[in-house]
Amino acid sequence: MEPAQKERTPFSDIDGLTASMSEMVLAALTEMGRHPEIRRVRRTGVDALRPALGARLLDAGSGSGEVARKLAAEVGPRGEVIALDHSAAITAAAVSRHDGSNVRYVVGDVGDLDLPDDCVDGVWCERVLQHVDDADRAIGELCRVTRPGGRLCLIDTDWDSLAFDGMPPRLWDTVARYVNRHFTPPQRDMGRTLRRRLVAAGLSGLTATPVTCLFGSPDSAAVVLPMVNPRVPADSWHAPLGLRDEWLACVEAAGARGDFLAVLTIWVVAGTVPDGLAPLGGISPR
Repeated sequence: MEPAQKERTPFSDIDGLTASMSEMVLAALTEMGRHPEIRRVRRTGVDALRPALGARLLDAGSGSGEVARKLAAEVGPRGEVIALDHSAAITAAAVSRHDGSNVRYVVGDVGDLDLPDDCVDGVWCERVLQHVDDADRAIGELCRVTRPGGRLCLIDTDWDSLAFDGMPPRLWDTVARYVNRHFTPPQRDMGRTLRRRLVAAGLSGLTATPVTCLFGSPDSAAVVLPMVNPRVPADSWHAPLGLRDEWLACVEAAGARGDFLAVLTIWVVAGTVPDGLAPLGGISPR
């Protein structure tokens, strides 16, 4: 993820965080990966990627490596997964959790991959492009390293789809002005733009699936949505303390009444790299 975005979300420059904040982000990533709704998104992604036995895959923005290890099980002992992440700290954590499967962990930049052309059979890139400065350049790189006939599976969030019920709408409108600047990335619409970006990149056989994640309790929502998580430090809000406290009190009350609801759409978009794909975004073949 791009260091230039570190002032926006903690996920953008994990290596620039304090040790305690880095541990908090890693714990959040781990907990998120266990959430039933995120698992549902990932099942949709695996169906779209169609990993085959013996395939070589790239997990671009692999985090703690849990998806890479699951993909390794899909491709079997003759296959391989390259788990690439921008953060050295998160990559080290991924290595510490390695399970012996055919996963190779590397530190790298999704926008400037140190990999040869046509070297993988498929790419998985989950909730990464919303954080980078130039998503189309990154997609061009992902296409470059994928052989003709290989598949790209891009997964990303449409933060503009986030909606709540059970809380005063005007309060959320006020809170959103703060959390949209500090809890969500600049590319808030990334999820719904993925199909257009792959059309522009020249991929074929496109599929685009919106997965609406439903959170029926504050505890469930807090795993994915930092603005309802009381454990997120108050100074991360950059908002009046009274506003944060009022909002979290309303969230708690809605949970107690049983009428809390949050919904968020995450898009799963996949396509096939054709023969003779032209470089995208001015990136020359290597």
